[in-house]
Amino acid sequence: MKALVVGATGKYASLVVPELKQRGATVRALVRDESKIEAARQQGADETAIGDLGDPDSLRAAAAGVDGVFHINPAFAPDEAELGMAMVEAAKACGVQKFVFSGVYHPSISKLSNHAAKRPVEEAMYESGMEFTVLQPAMFMQNFAASWDAVIRQGRFSLPYSKLAKACYVDYRDVATVAAIALTGNELGYGTFELCASGMVNRVELVAMISAAIGRTIEAGESSFDKWAQAAQIPEGLRENLRVMYEDYDQFGFPGGNAIVLRAILGREPRSLQQYFQELASHKVA
Repeated sequence: MKALVVGATGKYASLVVPELKQRGATVRALVRDESKIEAARQQGADETAIGDLGDPDSLRAAAAGVDGVFHINPAFAPDEAELGMAMVEAAKACGVQKFVFSGVYHPSISKLSNHAAKRPVEEAMYESGMEFTVLQPAMFMQNFAASWDAVIRQGRFSLPYSKLAKACYVDYRDVATVAAIALTGNELGYGTFELCASGMVNRVELVAMISAAIGRTIEAGESSFDKWAQAAQIPEGLRENLRVMYEDYDQFGFPGGNAIVLRAILGREPRSLQQYFQELASHKVA
């Protein structure tokens, strides 16, 4: 089978490409411009298509002749829902058989824009006539990689919400495996799957895991949103949505942590936070 992978050179969709290749699929990578073509090939893509989620004609050209599509939305894009629906419409117009969407855990949290924007895409899939698979992953463990060096250097891990707020996580490599299974097999068609590793942890528990992985103590901290956003160089256009998100985390955390679905699909235990931090510490991680 031939699959189109949207965002194939990105941090997350790039992990889907080798999983598809391992299962014998031909991979066409959708990239935004020619500068991304070599990176897509290095990931293992057999073909590349240049396109933009805001350009329906380019999406139809990219989807022509493929059997399945893997799609992940650009997070916090102001027109995130429209971009996702455009990809669904293009795939439908081209006669694509399968559409796998990497959405978000708890898309029903309507106050969070990055959650609410996933629901119209899911609805478009249900109405498309294609065989759909909706993946709803928890917080990505891979997000820790961006701040890892600074956390180790400073000896402190701070975020702009309570260090006691609990959240659930998933290693996106496990999500990528599920996406590839859905595209190359028949077991996951017409299903919606919450994907997370087992349990919930707060930041105090997270730093205990990090400390164990590196062999010295890291402290759990809290920061004001404005101070954090300035230090993290968050663009102005993203700040308000992130502020709302972190206020929600501060009050409610990000509850979940039932791994039965992911465990059943993988046929093994999902990767754990402890494993991920050990890999980060040894620089052997995606």
